[in-house]
Amino acid sequence: MAEKKRRGMLRHLATLALAGTLIPGGIAAAVENSFPSQEIRFINAFSPGGTSDMLGRILADQLSKQLSQRVVVDNRTGAGGVIGTQELARAAPDGHTILLASMGIMTITPQMQAVPYDVGKDITPVANVASVYNILVASPKSEIRTWQDLVRLGKDSSRNPRCATVGAGSSQQLSCVLFASLTGARIDQVPYRGGAPAILDITSGRVEVMFGNMPEFLGQIRDGGLRPVAYGAADASPLLPDVPVISKTGLSDFVIPNWFGVVMPGGASPALVQRWNVEINKALEAPEVQRRFTENGLQRLGGTQEAFLQQIAADRARWGKVIREHNIRPE
Repeated sequence: MAEKKRRGMLRHLATLALAGTLIPGGIAAAVENSFPSQEIRFINAFSPGGTSDMLGRILADQLSKQLSQRVVVDNRTGAGGVIGTQELARAAPDGHTILLASMGIMTITPQMQAVPYDVGKDITPVANVASVYNILVASPKSEIRTWQDLVRLGKDSSRNPRCATVGAGSSQQLSCVLFASLTGARIDQVPYRGGAPAILDITSGRVEVMFGNMPEFLGQIRDGGLRPVAYGAADASPLLPDVPVISKTGLSDFVIPNWFGVVMPGGASPALVQRWNVEINKALEAPEVQRRFTENGLQRLGGTQEAFLQQIAADRARWGKVIREHNIRPE
């Protein structure tokens, strides 16, 4: 009897498999239509209070409305985003776990250090979400008012200026190392678990400078707790148009873009990837999301999975070349 039941089950599974091959998208459509069937876990690899956390919560609010399921931000911080990314790589590819991945996670960190996952196999890119302006800020208690002041202090001072970073492979760390490499300035890195604790130390004067994401600096800049010095981005933000751009004022090779995109575990079905891509792009068109992006200096991206894959490949090649040419290593 047991053998008869086993054979019956095998025939049933074979029938389902055949139906999936004969009816285009049959099984995929069924999977997509049943999604989501539970709460969504939205992993954030960086600490609360930073740009990544703010962006993740803006998206989570809108996606919860669209999907009629709670989308809950889960901060898994540490190791420059590696811990949170490993959490994603271990998750089931059923669409109920996603990660807000930074450019550093996808294109820089795997080229600078060993990571416990294969970024090309264990992670499925879905859609790019936002780009952020890279900006150099300084403590008001320091004498640094221009990026040239930082170079001068890094060459002439008896004590090297300190630059806050948020871990190996982050755009903040790469910015600091590349700036020092291009200018010859001696700058000490001070690593933090996220932007918020780093900002506290800069405002208090314990650390002099930081290259980072403009949105997380805006409040302190407006209140006088941070001094905006120069943009590491290709252009100035309309929110602070009078701050100079480093690449346009003497250091043409210093351009640091940064973006955040949504990714899923490796092995996710094309149907689920497409469903998530549609939902992400829909969220980016929501008036409330657009308003909050504008207020916080975020630039909306969106687009197809193919465009996101091309962006990742291009940045991986670019930063791999920079890392090799300047012998950049995690510290």
